[in-house]
Amino acid sequence: MDEVFRKRRSVRSFLEREIEAEKLAEILGAAGSAPSAGNLKAREVIVVKDSETKKRLAEAAFGQDFLAGAPVVLVFFSVPSRSARKYKKRGRDLYCIQDATIAASFAWLQAVMLGLSCCWVGAFEENQVKDILGIKEDWQPIALLPIGYSAEEKEKR
Repeated sequence: MDEVFRKRRSVRSFLEREIEAEKLAEILGAAGSAPSAGNLKAREVIVVKDSETKKRLAEAAFGQDFLAGAPVVLVFFSVPSRSARKYKKRGRDLYCIQDATIAASFAWLQAVMLGLSCCWVGAFEENQVKDILGIKEDWQPIALLPIGYSAEEKEKR
């Protein structure tokens, strides 16, 4: 884990190389294994691979165009109603957000362990992200996580 922590950094330039399905499954598995309040898993993750959708997410993220260059963008949502059923206001306002952020962190660390790079994106227009992805539920977007093979490492050589 020490090596993963040392390697982890924000990368905003990705190679045009797909992420292997097995690696993506491991990343999603790590996110799914993250702890959550009451084990309610008051979070959801949407996998975005479509070029046009990634471009629209980049626009919703105030022009952070590097999002569109990643092979995959994971969108992490909190699900306030799921947590509020058990924990009321604190579940709605805090625990579900913690659930989503812990899951995103686990996904990022697993990606690094697999030789991939990421960048946490928290600056975006929430309603625009929901509209782009067709989300009608009470889900709240918490983080966008573009994942891919770093072009920055190649540029350093």
